[in-house]
Amino acid sequence: MKTGMYQSASMRQEMKINPRLYQAMDLLYMPLLDLQQHIKQEMLNNPFLELEEPVTSEDDLIEEQKEKEKDKEEKDEDEIDWEEILLDGFDAGGRKAEYEAKDYYEPVRVDTRDLADHLRDQLMLLPLTTRLQILGEEIIGNIDESGYLTCSLEEVIEPVNRWLGEQGDDLAADIGEEEIAPFTLAEAEELLETIQGFDPPGIGARDLRECILLQLRDEGMEDTLAFEIVRDHYEQLINHRWSEISKELSITPKEVQDASDAVAKLDPKPGLKYAAPGDNYITPDLVVEKIEGRYHVFLNDTGLPRLRLSRAYREVARDKNQYKGENKEFISNKLNSANWMIQAIEQRRQTMLKVMNFIVDRQHEFFEKGVQYLKPLTLREVAEVIEMHESTVSRVTNEKFVQTPRGVLPLKFFFSSGLSTDSGDDVSARGIKAKIRTLVDEENPKKPLTDQAIVNILKEEGVQIARRTVAKYRDQLGILSARMRKRV
Repeated sequence: MKTGMYQSASMRQEMKINPRLYQAMDLLYMPLLDLQQHIKQEMLNNPFLELEEPVTSEDDLIEEQKEKEKDKEEKDEDEIDWEEILLDGFDAGGRKAEYEAKDYYEPVRVDTRDLADHLRDQLMLLPLTTRLQILGEEIIGNIDESGYLTCSLEEVIEPVNRWLGEQGDDLAADIGEEEIAPFTLAEAEELLETIQGFDPPGIGARDLRECILLQLRDEGMEDTLAFEIVRDHYEQLINHRWSEISKELSITPKEVQDASDAVAKLDPKPGLKYAAPGDNYITPDLVVEKIEGRYHVFLNDTGLPRLRLSRAYREVARDKNQYKGENKEFISNKLNSANWMIQAIEQRRQTMLKVMNFIVDRQHEFFEKGVQYLKPLTLREVAEVIEMHESTVSRVTNEKFVQTPRGVLPLKFFFSSGLSTDSGDDVSARGIKAKIRTLVDEENPKKPLTDQAIVNILKEEGVQIARRTVAKYRDQLGILSARMRKRV
């Protein structure tokens, strides 16, 4: 066999996805606020798009109707088959990067004050030498947003001493000292103790136990039973071993529990109160209202600009004399892009309404009675009923919120797995979790329900569930075991 490089021609069929399909996918995926910004950007880039103003007179209505009829006659024969696109889930092969290049805009951070700034302000008020201020800055720099020192003091002073060795002479000249001596562990301990007296109480602790002791000391509770228990019996405390502590201290378990309750009121992460707040603004994309005994679904898009083709630029497009060279390419691209954008936004609205209307019909008992009556639901079920692809339903429900009589909820809230019941109906896992939460809230604190007891109660109600499943749901809800919840 002869080896080498050869050149040959061949024909094959290959599907390439239209870049505008990616735009349609993005529009389905976008929450309402993102879509508003996207539309504003498109209006800036495409002169064929303009805001649709409300019709105020009969003449305007007639003129608008004529324009629509003219546009319908001139519409390109290659009309978008949205039904086929949505049914196929946009799956036409190819990679997005090959067909669409997007500009990237670096997010601009807004300057906000955080915990480190708050601690530095207090450090600057102390009568410290420049040398100790450097060490204080280093200690504060190693305190995380929860308020804990994230490394040992040896690890704090090692790099700063190395830096002093490199910059010592220049630094000494700047601050007017003959020599900058390396920091000692004793100096670091003393300065850390000073920083631990800063606001908020409990800051600069190396573990939770020290954090609690600092807060108790700040409240003047060093001589209390709570302080003694945290200092000398911490492991037994966190495991709720009231009886063991009471025997060692010759007190009653009730006294131990009361002291534990006082400790439980303290803040385990004191630094978070100075953490930068997140911009968690939620604008619901849909609204569900009960009107005359029936639930109705509305799109919450009154603030969304209504688009139409610009009349002035449509006249330019109709002038065939303009279709020359670069003008032809520009007019054709922008006009097609504008038509696509208008149709894609309208299809997004219709798809969201279809999905939400089915959810409302399926979860009617939830809207009437509460979360315990939420039925199991999957993306596949919705896709089959509304005759769309599962990936399309996933895009529609992702990061979308709906305002309902039971609060503002993410659309993903209505989707969960199910458990079988004796009646043959399925019950949502989310509903079971709500039931477990209710049972624990209503239990006798002196005789808390075990996981097996919860299983038995649910089985009496016809729900088939294993004990390990109850334990898993309880952990997900942040509920302690029965032994840890027991009160004396």
